[in-house]
Amino acid sequence: MLFRQLEYFVALARERHFARAASACYVSQPALSEAIRKLERELDVPLVVRGSSFEGLTPEGQRLVPWARRILADRDALEHEVTALRTGLTGELDLGVIPAAATAVALLTDPFCSAHPLVRVRIRAGLRSSEVVERIRRYELDAGIVYSDGTDLDGLTVTPLYTDRHVLVAREDLLPEGEGTVSWTDAAQLPMCLLHKGMRGRDLIDEVAQAHGARFAPRLESDSVATLLAMVGAGRWATIVPRARLATYRAPSGTRVVELDGPPAALGDRAELAARVVLVRHGGEPESVLARALAESAPPVG
Repeated sequence: MLFRQLEYFVALARERHFARAASACYVSQPALSEAIRKLERELDVPLVVRGSSFEGLTPEGQRLVPWARRILADRDALEHEVTALRTGLTGELDLGVIPAAATAVALLTDPFCSAHPLVRVRIRAGLRSSEVVERIRRYELDAGIVYSDGTDLDGLTVTPLYTDRHVLVAREDLLPEGEGTVSWTDAAQLPMCLLHKGMRGRDLIDEVAQAHGARFAPRLESDSVATLLAMVGAGRWATIVPRARLATYRAPSGTRVVELDGPPAALGDRAELAARVVLVRHGGEPESVLARALAESAPPVG
C-alpha cells in the first residue's frame, strides 16, 4: 500500500468525481483510477461503486475513508516533527475561522509567523463553528477559531481566547438622544438586518432576545458582518454585531454604537449577549505539530 494510493482515494471521497479528484492530485484520470484499483486489490475489498461515472463509495469504502485520512495525517505529523528537529517548523498550517474572528486571527497568526518564518498559513474564513470542527475531525484543517457555546468540542483540544460581546449599531436618528443603552424590546422595533439563522452569532442574539421577552424579525439577513455594517451605513438600518469586528470594520459615519440592556439577575447567563471564542485542534495522538505550535506561541487574545 502506498501513501499515494490513499491520497487519491481520499481525494475521490472528497470530490466525488474522478476527473476533479485527478485534477486535485495533479495526475491523469486513468492514473488515479488505476491506483485506486490497485488499492482495492491489496485490501481485497471494493471501495468505489463504478458505472459510467462515479456513483459513490461502497460501504467498505465509506468505513475506510476515516482510516485513510488518519494515516495521511499521521504521516504529515511525522514529517513535520522530523523537519522541526532538523531545521525548525516548515509546511502549511490550515486554519478555519468563523466570520466573527476575522480580527482575532490576525492577532494569533502574526506572532506565530514571526516565531516560525518557514511556515505558510492558509486561512479559510467564513466557516461556521460546526464546519470548522467537522473539518478538523476529518483532518482537513489543522486548527480552528470557533464559538465554544453550542458547539460539540468532544475529543478536541481547546485553548480559550476571549469573550466576544455584541453591540447595537444603528443610524443616530433611530436611537433616543443621549441614551447609552437600548432595551431589547426597543431594539426589536428597529429596522434590523442580522446574520442568517443557524450562524452562532445570530442564534445567540435570538436566544438572549427571547430571554428578555423580545423577538427579532429582520428584513434583511446576510452571512457577512461587513455587509450588515454597509447596510447600516447606506440607509435607515440597525444591526447587532460582535464588538471585536468594529476594530476592523469601523462603525459607519452617522451611526452610534450602544450596549443593549444588561441581563436581569433572574435570567443569569441566558441573557448575556456574549460568546466565548476558542482555538481548537485535534485532541488525538499524534497531534498536528503546527497546530500545537500555534497554541503555544500565540498569546491569548484579550
